[in-house]
Amino acid sequence: MDNTAGLSRARLVRMHDYMSGYIERGEVPGLITLVSRRGEVHVDVIGKKSIDDSVPMKRDTIFRISSMTKPIMAAATMILIEECQLRLDEAVERWLPELAERKVLKRLDAPLDDTVPAHRSITVRDLLTFRMGFGQIMSPPDTCPILEAANERQIGMGPPSPATMPEPDEWMRRLGELPLMHQPGEQWMYNTGADVLGVLVARVSGQPLEKFLRKRLFEPLGMKDTRFSVPEASLDRLATSYWPDAESGELVVYDQAADSQWSQPPAFPSGAGGLVSTIDDYLAFGQMMLAQGKHGIERILSRLTIETMTTDQLTPEQKAVSSLFPGFFDNHGWGFGVSMFTRRDDIASVPGRYGWDGGMGTSWYSDPKEEMVTILMTPCFLTSPNPPNINFWTLAYQAIDD
Repeated sequence: MDNTAGLSRARLVRMHDYMSGYIERGEVPGLITLVSRRGEVHVDVIGKKSIDDSVPMKRDTIFRISSMTKPIMAAATMILIEECQLRLDEAVERWLPELAERKVLKRLDAPLDDTVPAHRSITVRDLLTFRMGFGQIMSPPDTCPILEAANERQIGMGPPSPATMPEPDEWMRRLGELPLMHQPGEQWMYNTGADVLGVLVARVSGQPLEKFLRKRLFEPLGMKDTRFSVPEASLDRLATSYWPDAESGELVVYDQAADSQWSQPPAFPSGAGGLVSTIDDYLAFGQMMLAQGKHGIERILSRLTIETMTTDQLTPEQKAVSSLFPGFFDNHGWGFGVSMFTRRDDIASVPGRYGWDGGMGTSWYSDPKEEMVTILMTPCFLTSPNPPNINFWTLAYQAIDD
């Protein structure tokens, strides 16, 4: 290890030994960690690709990155904004007429017809900051009529499930049938804004979403394995996806590789959670963000755009009525498609460190202050806001040696 990177070899070994414990205890079949600092990249590949076979996890193993799709979707939107094909504060109705003349529930648990008119239109900024007035509710499906209706229409209120989603125009039609949960701009609500952005980018660019992403982001960044489905020739590199049994807590298969939901191009390419990727592909994206929009000699986004994306966009009033889980906004903010730390209350909580997690077991953060990119990829769903593998962040930061 080049000491100019400021990483301790002995402390990286400590990280390896600790992370190996998760495999030894059967908590995950395998995982990959990455710590990149000042041009030095440390990758550790541990364990197997699935529980039931002996195929080792490899550096080019493909993972379902679920919500790590969201930062990519925000970057794609900002490309169109830089080209003035979109403006942050313009209403989206021109491109998404399904979202015109919105009605808003009087209260979250109200009947679907107990509404008032929206105070204003939904804007591009609302979608990027998840303030469109509609999103996931972390409650049982029968909690309230709007959640039941959203689940019935299969518009993406649960874990990624590409095989069950309708094509984009039909998805937008179904979304347009429902009232908003809150007034536009009122509060942060997770997930749905990124799916709407995917439809918006496709309509504005006049291209299928995956084609636009490939041309404007994936090919320039060399992200050759990042897409909405896995080609047949690469299926042997796709990890089996697991989630814990509700009663026993034991890992059960969510999605196999051979007959994976991601083995065929989806009808709906989900900008909120549909992509697969590898650790090196996502490093290219994370490093581009850290380099303020540049990749090698090519500029993907402007420095000012990256600064805007990674600046907290939520007001104290919006944070007070918003939550992903209790206490989230005590030390986090939300920019465009990414979260950032706003207060140092832990070793790894460096103010300004930004990125996002994928609920199916992956995480990425870039840290301008420490000049770091850190990525964790596992094939197992995160089970809580503070899962055991969160210790990766402490271990990555304790390895800094300057």
